[in-house]
Amino acid sequence: MLITKMSVPRRTFLRGVGAAVALPLLDSMVPALGSLRAAAPASPRRLAVAYVPNGIQMEKWTPAADGASFEITPTLEPLRPFRERLLVVTGLTNRPAFPADGEGTGDHVRASATFLTGVHPKKTEGPDIRAGVSMDQLAAQALGKDTQLTSLELCLDSNELIGACEAGYSCAYANTLSWRNPTTPLPMENQPRAVFERLFGDSDNTTKTARLARIQDDRSILDSLIEEVQRMRRRLGPDDAGRLTQYLDAIRDIERRIQKAEEQIDVELPSMDRPSGGIPSTFGEHARLMFDLQVLAFQCDMTRVITFLMSREVSPRTYTEIGIADPHHGLSHHQGNAASMEKLAKINTYHIQQLAYFLEKLQATPDGDGTLLDHLTLLYGCGISDSNRHTHDNLPVLVVGGGAGSIKGGRHVRVAPDTPLTNLQLTLLDKVGVPLDTLGDSTGRVDLVAGV
Repeated sequence: MLITKMSVPRRTFLRGVGAAVALPLLDSMVPALGSLRAAAPASPRRLAVAYVPNGIQMEKWTPAADGASFEITPTLEPLRPFRERLLVVTGLTNRPAFPADGEGTGDHVRASATFLTGVHPKKTEGPDIRAGVSMDQLAAQALGKDTQLTSLELCLDSNELIGACEAGYSCAYANTLSWRNPTTPLPMENQPRAVFERLFGDSDNTTKTARLARIQDDRSILDSLIEEVQRMRRRLGPDDAGRLTQYLDAIRDIERRIQKAEEQIDVELPSMDRPSGGIPSTFGEHARLMFDLQVLAFQCDMTRVITFLMSREVSPRTYTEIGIADPHHGLSHHQGNAASMEKLAKINTYHIQQLAYFLEKLQATPDGDGTLLDHLTLLYGCGISDSNRHTHDNLPVLVVGGGAGSIKGGRHVRVAPDTPLTNLQLTLLDKVGVPLDTLGDSTGRVDLVAGV
């Protein structure tokens, strides 16, 4: 083997005309003539959160057996290939989502507002909103010091709701999961091109006019990097060259899919069904595209914290692509109707299918001495269990990923009744190297997870 003193810096960018693309972790980023095992930079720990709304059909979600002997349930069936990376956590409670004295309804909005904060939101329709600092932003404060983007906040629904969304609660509580401080909710982006440009485009020129000009130009940002890519490949070994090709192919594929989605802008549709620009026509296509962008963001280490609101509470979305024309929120209040319950369970499974797609992509993406899935801690769930009754206890919660060796999957963990959801979140913050004393209404850690 020919050994040279050439080493590629960890934070290396391919630079072209008006474009810069960060590189993933390559073997060549290990100092030459050093022990690979000793010199390789530790793969960063990453945190992802994915939220689904309107409760879950819990009888098709919850395993009967505890511990490692649990069986995959019908709703979780798409996750079977990742069983050994999966923790099903049962019994957690989000107490701050329950109504305070005299507040009445508003359980959906409180569910999302409290999911990552553990703080009961102030009931108001005005600008005097108040919640708490969210778990993801506490992680971002620490992990974001080493990345270009502190965090990414993404969603699939329109982010244009204003005013009151439910029972006197501001839409600010429903539009996001992420709170930088108690009075500052962070906007969540649902436009794939806007996310792509934030990751790879000119961050100083992302106006609508500039974006349209880029679309009309119909030119990949990678086209301006061809010469540098070729120079880079000549400096890399076979493994790194293959890894670089895989990474750049993924970028180009996402560009193609975004451009294809944007072609819908010019298609004549009935006005009530006209999609907003650049968004794929189905939930599944949109979700997978946004998950692909998350994989790229982690792969090039642009950020280590991503929060994904897959759908907003009280969402009226229909899922005609899987044969369900009924609004999601309406189905969640099924009143025991068997047909409605079956449709709701089908939606729950459809959401899990999108998560499985994400995990497959993470597992297939090399990262240091493992894969992105090995080094990720992912929290998936909802702030409501039985939406027909607006319950915030026994929540549907999953933890997925290897946590850089700190999480042992393949188990169903049943915690003591009324254990705060924030106890689990404190434990997960430990796993990503952000230990804190308290979070919201926390009372400690979840021992069965923390003890791994």
